[in-house]
Amino acid sequence: MSRLRKFVDDIKPHFEKGGKFEKLHSTFEAFETFLFVPDQVTTQGSHIRDAIDMKRTMSLVVIALIPTLLFGMWNVGYQHYLATGQMGAGVTTLQLFWEGFKLVFPIIVVSYVTGLAIEFAFAQIRGHEVNEGFLVSGMLIPLVLPVDVPLWMVAVATAFAVIIGKEVFGGTGMNILNPALLARAFLFFAYPAYMSGNQVWTHGLMSGQGIVDGFSGATPLSLAAEGQVEQMPEASEMFFGLIPGSIGETSTLAVLVGAFILLFTGVGSWRIMLSTVIGALFMGGLLNLFAVNEFMAIPAWKHLIMGGFAFGAVFMATDPVSASQTRKGKYIYGFLIGLLAILIRVVNPAYPEGVMLAILLMNVFAPLIDHYVVESNIKKRQKRASLQAA
Repeated sequence: MSRLRKFVDDIKPHFEKGGKFEKLHSTFEAFETFLFVPDQVTTQGSHIRDAIDMKRTMSLVVIALIPTLLFGMWNVGYQHYLATGQMGAGVTTLQLFWEGFKLVFPIIVVSYVTGLAIEFAFAQIRGHEVNEGFLVSGMLIPLVLPVDVPLWMVAVATAFAVIIGKEVFGGTGMNILNPALLARAFLFFAYPAYMSGNQVWTHGLMSGQGIVDGFSGATPLSLAAEGQVEQMPEASEMFFGLIPGSIGETSTLAVLVGAFILLFTGVGSWRIMLSTVIGALFMGGLLNLFAVNEFMAIPAWKHLIMGGFAFGAVFMATDPVSASQTRKGKYIYGFLIGLLAILIRVVNPAYPEGVMLAILLMNVFAPLIDHYVVESNIKKRQKRASLQAA
């Protein structure tokens, strides 16, 4: 490590003002601070001091995503082997994981290469430091996509999310929408054939080559939307994630491991997670009371392990930039996400997964929620002050 530090220090003058590579200072600074903790400190004025910077925060989120990523790779291979009839006694866990790795890893590479290239380009043009937010977005985007999505679509969606969702607002910390969900929404509305239906969630189903008879690739949500609730997988299968779906969203257990990491390190907001679950249970219970079809009659707790609800509640709704910032606002924000997610997925059979739209909608309303909370607190303090004066 000392040799690496010495190497970085030796080439650093070339990237500073007056050096022959001074125009690439932002790029060099991004790599240096990624490898080593910055040595800048505050010397005057009033500042909030913390022992962790944004790169370390983003790194912790990426670490929390690793369980969902690893399981997603394994499940991609598992579903492919089931679909092709190759699942036998001789198939090992390593074989399943390797099959999934070969399919998922290129999507991750395309996501990071496209997004980081744009981030670096904007930083160089503006003469600013490179934003660190894409460390997380670059991992989230592949995890919310189906495995057979074409790589060029991943590149286009990533570029759209970074440019339109972030850079036009000023970059990391200024965006009003979650970039990863924006990428998924772009693909869903621009290329719906590759983002919906029963053929997109398992590798090989769209081509139909070598698929055994009887394998449909249908997700639990699509079965419920079609009124085939009795054909849904067991709750244990949905909880562990042995079902078709987006790469990183199927396993509630893996998501809970990530949630524990976020909560233990203080990075994720437990208020948003908890209120999102409460909102979902409230709407699910309300629909149970007035059930007029099988989907509405599904127990409220089952919605928590279906589709991408758990993944969205833990990793998407808690985005510190696009979520509500006030304490009371986080409860309202999370509750409405859970409520709307279940309402959309049950009431709209054409779009059974409502978590994405619910979070994006509440991203837009988060500033309004915070404004309401702040104004309410101001009025309470003014009223208390007037009573004390009287």
